[in-house]
Amino acid sequence: MADFVLVAGARLGAWAWDEVVPYLRAAGHGAHALTLSGLADKRGAPAGQQTHVQDVVDEVERQGLRDVVLVGHSYSGIPVGQAAERIGERLTRVVFVDSAVPADGESFVSAWPDGGATVKASIAENGGSWPLVTAAHFDGHGLTDEQIARIVGGSTPHPGATLTEPAVLARSLAELPATYILCLLAEAEPGEDVTKLLTSEHWRLVEMNTGHWPMFSQPRELADILLDAAGE
Repeated sequence: MADFVLVAGARLGAWAWDEVVPYLRAAGHGAHALTLSGLADKRGAPAGQQTHVQDVVDEVERQGLRDVVLVGHSYSGIPVGQAAERIGERLTRVVFVDSAVPADGESFVSAWPDGGATVKASIAENGGSWPLVTAAHFDGHGLTDEQIARIVGGSTPHPGATLTEPAVLARSLAELPATYILCLLAEAEPGEDVTKLLTSEHWRLVEMNTGHWPMFSQPRELADILLDAAGE
């Protein structure tokens, strides 16, 4: 049986996986939803990008997990992708859920059209944190009003340094066994960096007909994909 370590994207915590975890455990697997430093119940803890990488590695080591499937959503693909190579033989697969992927020496905002200038300015204006977004940000992603209210209500400002500090990779992500989940209501096709990685024999693409937050909009369907990934 696999041990899933689930990490949600910016502004979210372990609670974001509440509807996915039961399906994984019902199938006999371990499921460990992780809150990164500075978010949710860990709000206020200082955090840079490497702090978040270490959060993931520490969870694996502290729990003594083996046959690990690391799951990173949105922003969290950046720390999860780095942690995946650092846990060595413990890794079974890494799953990127409509996420960014790390590139050595590049930050989360490096690939943004303005090089992240807008995000950096927002962080500077908000005391070092990426501020919350309004409910309108979630429109068009297959979410009900109740689901949007839950996301907005549970979100916390995101530690800004985690978005602007560079990733550190010892080798290409293409060498890792990986599944990329593309949420079609968010983007019709993967970005250039992911498209290149998908040419690797170790990577595969799965599409979901939902928006950027499938753990809320389609938790059972997402769980089924994760279970399939664990069996590969």
